[in-house]
Amino acid sequence: MENNNFTQHETSIVSDRSTIGKDTKIWHFSHIRENVMIGKNVTIGQNVYIDEGVIIGDNCKIQNNVSVYKGVVIGNEVFVGPSVVFTNDLYPKVKDWSEERLTKTVVEDFVSIGANSTIICGVTLMKNCLIGAGSVVTKDIPKNKLAYGNPARVIKDRN
Repeated sequence: MENNNFTQHETSIVSDRSTIGKDTKIWHFSHIRENVMIGKNVTIGQNVYIDEGVIIGDNCKIQNNVSVYKGVVIGNEVFVGPSVVFTNDLYPKVKDWSEERLTKTVVEDFVSIGANSTIICGVTLMKNCLIGAGSVVTKDIPKNKLAYGNPARVIKDRN
């Protein structure tokens, strides 16, 4: 199915209460919830879940099987590798869940996140940092740094 501004595969679900930018592509089996804002020229891969209220900037690439939960803000020109998961509750439980449990996560411009990484809520990935594949990010990562591991640690400057 094609809209005047963006292209979506017929198997994807995109809420009509979301804003999707020009030249954005949404691939097979992806689900974009209500009140999501996605910028222009973004690629959303197959089987991606974007929860309500998420904000994604311009020129981003979200690879296959990514989960972006409520409370996440992603800047411009961000790469999110396959099977990355963003969390939004530090102490999840089934009973007594409420919106007050949500913890915000910020991904600044020009960040790259390697495949199979988990981003624990409440962190900021600062401008131009790189998260190595398979990392578990539990604290803020400074700008222009390479970090990886479980838990992710800053290894060196990123050129």
